[in-house]
Amino acid sequence: MQSASDRHEYPAHWEADVVLRDGGTARIRPITVDDAERLVSFYEQVSDESKYYRFFAPYPRLSAKDVHRFTHHDFVDRVGLAATVGGEFIATVRYDRIGADGMAASAPADEAEVAFLVQDAHQGRGVASALLEHIAAVARERGIRRFAAEVLPANTKMIKVFTDAGYTQQRSFEDGVVRLEFDLEPTERSLAVQRAREQRAESHSVRRLLAPGSVAVIGTGRAPGGVGRGVLGNLRQAGFTGPLFAVNRAFPEDLKELDGVPAHRSVRDIPGPVDLAIVAVPAEHVTEVVTECGEHGVQGLVVLSAGYAESGPDGRERQRALVRHARAYGMRIVGPNAFGLINTSPQVRLNASLAPEMPRPGRIGLFAQSGAIGIALLSRLHRRGGGVTGVTGVSTFVSSGNRADVSGNDVLQYWYDDPDTDVALMYLESIGNPRKFTRLARRTAAAKPLVVVQGSGSAPQGHAVRATRLPHATVSALLRQAGVIRVDTITELVDAGLLLARQPLPTGPRVAILGNSESLGLLTYDACLSEGLRPLPPLDLTTEASAEDFHAALARALADETCDAVVVTAIPAIGEASPSDAALAEALRSAAAAAPAKPVLVVHVELGGLAAALSAATSTAPRSGATARARGAAADGGTQPPAAGDIPEGPAAVAAPEGAHLIPAYPAAERAVRALAEAVKYAQWRREAADPGKVPEYEDIDEKGAARLIEGLLSRGQGLTLGTEETCELLGRYGVHTRRALPAPTPDDAARAAGALGYPVALKATAPHLRHRADLGGVRLDLADEEQLRRAYAELTELFGKPEELRPVVQAMAPRGVDTVVRAVIDPAAGAVLSFGLAGAASQLLGDMAHRLVPVTDRDATSMIRSIRTAPLLFGWRGSTPVDTPALEELLLRVSRLVDDHPEVVAVTLEPVVVAPHGLSVLGASVRLAPPPARDDLGPRTLPAY
Repeated sequence: MQSASDRHEYPAHWEADVVLRDGGTARIRPITVDDAERLVSFYEQVSDESKYYRFFAPYPRLSAKDVHRFTHHDFVDRVGLAATVGGEFIATVRYDRIGADGMAASAPADEAEVAFLVQDAHQGRGVASALLEHIAAVARERGIRRFAAEVLPANTKMIKVFTDAGYTQQRSFEDGVVRLEFDLEPTERSLAVQRAREQRAESHSVRRLLAPGSVAVIGTGRAPGGVGRGVLGNLRQAGFTGPLFAVNRAFPEDLKELDGVPAHRSVRDIPGPVDLAIVAVPAEHVTEVVTECGEHGVQGLVVLSAGYAESGPDGRERQRALVRHARAYGMRIVGPNAFGLINTSPQVRLNASLAPEMPRPGRIGLFAQSGAIGIALLSRLHRRGGGVTGVTGVSTFVSSGNRADVSGNDVLQYWYDDPDTDVALMYLESIGNPRKFTRLARRTAAAKPLVVVQGSGSAPQGHAVRATRLPHATVSALLRQAGVIRVDTITELVDAGLLLARQPLPTGPRVAILGNSESLGLLTYDACLSEGLRPLPPLDLTTEASAEDFHAALARALADETCDAVVVTAIPAIGEASPSDAALAEALRSAAAAAPAKPVLVVHVELGGLAAALSAATSTAPRSGATARARGAAADGGTQPPAAGDIPEGPAAVAAPEGAHLIPAYPAAERAVRALAEAVKYAQWRREAADPGKVPEYEDIDEKGAARLIEGLLSRGQGLTLGTEETCELLGRYGVHTRRALPAPTPDDAARAAGALGYPVALKATAPHLRHRADLGGVRLDLADEEQLRRAYAELTELFGKPEELRPVVQAMAPRGVDTVVRAVIDPAAGAVLSFGLAGAASQLLGDMAHRLVPVTDRDATSMIRSIRTAPLLFGWRGSTPVDTPALEELLLRVSRLVDDHPEVVAVTLEPVVVAPHGLSVLGASVRLAPPPARDDLGPRTLPAY
């Protein structure tokens, strides 16, 4: 279909899949000479009115000359793109480069005329907006900086496409035509518009999967058992509110129903629309099923079938073909190798998963890439004393399997404005696009808590993940910077999630502790200290405390302005006067309800009834004798998967008042306190995120001079590490000045260098194995005269070898202070990252570094310096003199500006940076340049390529 162009080869990198406003997908690609018939067919389906708006006159059909013109492009001065669904055109856009006289031109002319045509049936889906983003990116790549468009005043839809795009525009009216001219350089507003459209489209695409009007299960076995039959049963048992269909090509022709559900041999035979198809057939038959679904207009697929990328290279290619095939029809895929979807909304009641029990409705959203982890999450939430009851149940659940298409990013887009989800819990084995994930996480976390368990950094075989050079710990630190509550286990995930779903955020770290066990109170106190909280002395109510005693003590603690949260500890009491579980729960709940602004947690020991009473509501208690029944795990027969948790019926529940906060209960003090500590840190992040700071401007920065210098240096080659003089010159353009270090290949050279610099001096070995390793003895400091210098030179050569092996240099002494290190690197997956820590082996061994995404704000720089564990050394630890941290913050901001302004600067290292009580000295620096990596977050919206 694609052939060589008139002047350039077919630009395959312009091909992209996009999500449209209604959640469907389309393929955008260049138009070629092979598209003549498609173009004619497309044009015949466009209304006369749309044709008139495009050509400013009646234009019923395209002439042969028109078809030739619109299909023959040189991909430089004349470019056409088409949006396709099912291989057919639904919209086109083209530009023609023009000169100052408005006639056809070539480079260096940098303006082009642009025009669109969208099929009437697809207008209103955001097709033109997506095409504008892509044709603008193509034009920028070809040296075009400005678009012009002439539009009839009545064509308000197209005028809106241009004016809403966010570009800098000029508008004029002449001869009955509106002329729009706009620069193509992305602006802050155009990026905001693009990301808002991205959020709406991707959110809608997930909503179509989670709230379908009708569902077909393809691969439903005739006999009980098997994945398809099991999922059909789960859908029926959950009470799905829309039509269900059972599909299997092996059904007898006379079979009309299966388990009370209409049965069909093909999805094509279903008389009405099908919004969601659950695919549970062997992998070799999935392609045929996808074709049938696409031709029938199915909107989305959940592919439970295995045998894809998780099985090796052949399966990976099969997975890529599956995604390409589904997207060609505008469908999105959950899976393959997926566990399924759940939506507990009463208006939907969808259990399109292998979980045989429908979770109770609630406010927690769950995402897990692993089916096994998904089962564990559902089970633990269910077991936690009726934890999935009332407001702490599940709103939606997505287990994406190999996440070939729909990923955690898409689900985050959905949860961001989902009114039914208050807390998001995610188990991520891999992060396919860290840059986008951190951007979406920051926005989501500003509105609702996001708790994440992140895999070890080694992606499962079935996941397509971008390569990243960042250590796992660095990625974790960047997630925390984005407001993510980062925990290590699914137990901690559930612990934190239940607290955040049930209780308000604490306003500070001060914790009151009360209970009927002195020992348990002290354990809680110690746990608070370990987590960085500020506990008040525990209040021991003694083992004889009644429910009224607990109520009074909790009420006093909540009224105390010196505490921000309360942890109640409870152990079983002996005697007739000891409170029952229900009485104690009601006492705590009523006291907490009187002061709803502070969180309350309970640590209980062997009080299973109390945990249930604290969180349960009678209307959502488990059904008597509810036991999970396993379903099949392979299409049309196979092994039985584990159940979502064989949950026994809980004790009698006590209904909570309408709108009351439910109190979470924990079996160990450490778990309760850890969850509280995460809530405290998250609340602090929320407060700080309201004022993120600003990127300061410095008058002495020479951005244009640095750009010219970088361009000249890169003309020598694709990538290079700069020499000392070039490094100093480039850094100097940004106000970062390094102390000169003069080479000293001989003792006489060392003496001359010291004479030029002035004593006292330092003598350093710069060989790679000795560089920045003062602990090995490769540095001599405070050399006051030539005699000391020559003696030190002799000692170094005697200890470590010949001068040519040591590469000694002489440097003027800097004021004494604390040695630090500043680094910046551009990672292909995460983007530009700035790092800071203290220099030396101890910090390296402990991994004591702070990391922030570039650009860094003034608040980021301040928090970076204070976030490392060795930060006290900068602020006067043990009576030492505090150093000049404002100068250090300014250095961080200047380095951040350098790498943000010039993406060709792919690595910067300043080591050591000696921070003195007044000022600082950069004693060593290195810079690496390379062509900048692609910034997909600044380009047009696209789905990951397959």
